[in-house]
Amino acid sequence: MIELLYGTTNKGKLLVMKRALKPMGIEVKGLKALNMQIPKVKETGSSLLENARLKAKAYYQAFHLPVFSCDTGLYFENLPEKLQPGIYARRPLGCEMTDEQLTAYYSGLAQKFGDFKAQYRNAVCFCKSEQEIYESEMPQLSGKPFLLTSVPHPISQKGFPIDRISIQISSGKYYYDLPGNAQDEAAFGEGFQEFFSTALKV
Repeated sequence: MIELLYGTTNKGKLLVMKRALKPMGIEVKGLKALNMQIPKVKETGSSLLENARLKAKAYYQAFHLPVFSCDTGLYFENLPEKLQPGIYARRPLGCEMTDEQLTAYYSGLAQKFGDFKAQYRNAVCFCKSEQEIYESEMPQLSGKPFLLTSVPHPISQKGFPIDRISIQISSGKYYYDLPGNAQDEAAFGEGFQEFFSTALKV
């Protein structure tokens, strides 16, 4: 079993990544497992990869342990460019919003334009050592496209306001109404296994 440090404090993202990499024999732990002071990293990059790189390098300098970080953006099909949240998925109006405000904002777009396709795109940076750094933003890291709808599901999970209005395209059902962890397919793509297979040579 290989143990990897994931540069996140988000419990939900940590659980999804654990499930994604477990078949490879990789055990993922988050920053809180270190029981150390976690530096705050400002995500000032202009792209997903720049933000992932900023976080991974900062955490490596702080803990001197191999660590990877990801950044995720949200993109819509056939919507105007000015409405694309991209790297500002939690700040689509230029300021930090609560889960309730975000659900209302994105469901409002679906009410205005009708249900539309959305996709999470990802970038990852893995600092294996000071000199050995792997990074990628290949399309295979992206989650599967899904539909955003205007009617929120009764179930809500803290930190994941968009999941409430996310529908699996193939079944036409809310992810929350599907068995297991079906929503994982929208969060991450199979490219993460390919990425770590190369970086770790497993």
